Amino acid sequence: MAKDTIGFALSAVNKFAGSSLVKKLKLQKPAEKIAYISTRTGFQVISSTSAKVQQAKNFFTPTASAKQATALFDPSFSEEQRLIKDSLDRFSSEVIRTEAFEADQQASTPPELFQQASEIGLLAYSVPEKLGGYIDTPSTVTNLLIAESIAHGDMGIATALLSTISVANVLTRWGTEEQQAHWLNPLIKSLEQPQALFATIAINEPTPLFNPHNLTTSVTPIDNGYKLNGQKSAVSIGEQADFFLVAASSPGGEQHLYIVNSALKGITINNSPGMGLKAAGLCTVTFEDVQLPEDARLGDNSFHYQTFLDLANLAWCAMAIGCGQAIQDYVVKYCNERAAFGEPISHRQSVAFMIANIGIELEGMRLLTYRAASRAEQGLPFHREAYLAKVLCSDKAMEIGTNGVQLLGGHGFIKEHPVERWYRDMRSIAILYGLHA
Repeated sequence: MAKDTIGFALSAVNKFAGSSLVKKLKLQKPAEKIAYISTRTGFQVISSTSAKVQQAKNFFTPTASAKQATALFDPSFSEEQRLIKDSLDRFSSEVIRTEAFEADQQASTPPELFQQASEIGLLAYSVPEKLGGYIDTPSTVTNLLIAESIAHGDMGIATALLSTISVANVLTRWGTEEQQAHWLNPLIKSLEQPQALFATIAINEPTPLFNPHNLTTSVTPIDNGYKLNGQKSAVSIGEQADFFLVAASSPGGEQHLYIVNSALKGITINNSPGMGLKAAGLCTVTFEDVQLPEDARLGDNSFHYQTFLDLANLAWCAMAIGCGQAIQDYVVKYCNERAAFGEPISHRQSVAFMIANIGIELEGMRLLTYRAASRAEQGLPFHREAYLAKVLCSDKAMEIGTNGVQLLGGHGFIKEHPVERWYRDMRSIAILYGLHA
């Protein structure tokens, strides 16, 4: 009941912020501020409520660790997850979507959006309470729902907003206590300051048929640390990042992540916008004999590079689902309103079947992605499931983007409609890394 009340309250506040009365009285800014603060507070209350309810359940039932892991997959979400998704869906439609066109034109995400994302607790909700966040235990499924909801607003802006969150996810999962204290805690504390800290993951390299298991960026052990050389491409928010997580190969051929302060000597950052994801501020970062300290290598022997890549693939799958859903929502409305020969074009079977196929493929993408995330959350092997999800989402993302443009006809080719931007963004699903669930 408490969560229902919170959900109704958040819904009412957001509806009020977008009402015509508020616009007429020119009170948009104060109303939006109230909405952001209410959403952030709602997240905290939801988290607190869930923790207390779980404690009560554990008093009568065995703890999760005492239960045997199961491979059964429940595709339904918890009430907490539904409330988070509903709130972020509103944030995406009412805030991100309105800034998307200009962000694409300027090839950067407005600073105000980073601030607003911080105010609703996006980063803090991905970090355990003991490290300064809102939750007891990080959830892979919840992380994917967050990525999906934000990408529904705009995929380029979502990439920018999720870059620092992805680094926090990696540090939370694999970072040592010293690394968490030195790198993760400042990220959380920066939320309380006007100028937040930024971080990003650098995996991609400017080589044909790039393979993350065959990296040209390398580290060489030296006295008191490492020497880093190589070049990374398509690094989101590269010019803003205070530090990077860089994937590099050791002399023995092993791949690992290294924490690299962007202020170190030998680092060159060049703005390098691509065909899509322009709002992410993609950059090329070059490392020339960059000297790293001994503790630069992320984590300890528990770090597993393939698991890192699998979770990164799931993050991109969630982005594809969010953007694909935005395309479906847009073309349904457009085709119902666009008339030809005296009736909506959605009455034509060829149009209706194409729209139906988008919905079918989206459901398949969701089920594969959520199943892989569910297994990861249970501590079960999920490499096969993550690979299948990535293959399907990479293929169907382009199909959905292409069909979205096709359904709009000539309008699908012009910037007046956002589908052409979503088409360009969806191309990144098959070729880029750099986010993490």
